[in-house]
Amino acid sequence: MKKYLSLLLVGVLAVACMFTGCAGGGGKKGGAIKVGVVNNPPSESGYREANVKDMEAVFSAENGYELKTAYSLKNDEQLQAAQGFITEGVDYLLISAAETTGWDEVLKKAKEAGIKVYLFDRMIDVDTSLYEAAVVSDMAKEGDTAVQWLLSQNLPEYNVIHIQGAMGSDAQIGRTGALDAQFAAGTMNKVVQQTATWDEAEAKKIVETVINSGESFNVIYAENDGMAKGAVAALDEAGITHGVDGDVIVMGFDCNKWALRELLAGNWNYDGQCSPFQAQIISDLIKGNKTTSEKKIINEEKGFDAKTLTQSDIDTYGLGE
Repeated sequence: MKKYLSLLLVGVLAVACMFTGCAGGGGKKGGAIKVGVVNNPPSESGYREANVKDMEAVFSAENGYELKTAYSLKNDEQLQAAQGFITEGVDYLLISAAETTGWDEVLKKAKEAGIKVYLFDRMIDVDTSLYEAAVVSDMAKEGDTAVQWLLSQNLPEYNVIHIQGAMGSDAQIGRTGALDAQFAAGTMNKVVQQTATWDEAEAKKIVETVINSGESFNVIYAENDGMAKGAVAALDEAGITHGVDGDVIVMGFDCNKWALRELLAGNWNYDGQCSPFQAQIISDLIKGNKTTSEKKIINEEKGFDAKTLTQSDIDTYGLGE
C-alpha cells in the first residue's frame, strides 16, 4: 500500500510539472520569472530602440523569463500599465518613467503585493524603500559635461537655441539644469528654450522659427540626436553653416552611430553618451548573480568632440547601425 501511494504521489507531481512548470536552474519556483516592463516606445529615439531591444534580449524565455511590456510617452498611460502588471501578478516591475512624479501610489501597491521594483534609465521622485535599485545614467552629469565642453570653446558670446526633450523626464531635467545655470549667471544668452518632446520634425520647426525671426544664434543644444538632426535640417535649408569651422555649434545626446558619423565628418561638434544597456545588470540582481548595497547604480558615460572622435570610438560606443 505504501509503495502504491508513493508511486501515485510521483505521478501527481509529474502531471503538475507538465501544466505549471517546475523550477529549473536560474528560474523561479513554479516556472518562468514574470517581468513587467514599463518603458518609452522604441520610436522615441535610436537610444530607446536600442534600450527596448536590450530588454527583450535579456528578459527572454530562453533566459527563464516571461516578459510583458507596455510603451508610452505619457505618464498616466504608464501608470495604468504598471497597475495592470501588478493586477496580473508579475514578480518584478521595471520602470523607465515618462515623468519623475506621480509614482508613489502605484509603487506602494507593488510593494504591498510583494512585487519588487527596479528603475532603469531614469530616476523618479519616490521614497527609496519603494524600489530595489535604480540602474540609470547620471543625467545631471551628462548636462554638466556638455556645458563644460561648450564653455571650453571660449566663444566671444553664446547665443543658444535650447531644444528640450519631454518635459519632466529625468533626461530633460538633467540635461537642462547645467544650461539653465549658465543662463541665470548671464554667461550664455537664451535665444529660445522650447521642448520638441524628442521629435525631429518639431525641432526643425523651432529652429526655422528662430531663423525666420532674424535673431542671432551660434549654438544649438539639442537634448537628443534626433532633435539635433531636425535642427541641422533647418540650418541646411537656410544655407547656414554648422559644425567644425561652421557658424553654428551643434550638440546632441545619445551617441547613435549615425550621429557620431556626423561628428566625424565635422558636421556636428559634440555628442553626449547615454548608455541604454541596463537589462543585464537588473537580471543579475534578480537572479542573485550580482549584489549591491547601493540604491543607485550609475552607468559610466562620456562626451565626444568632433575634433578628437575616432572611428574606433564610433565602433565601440555608437548605438544602432
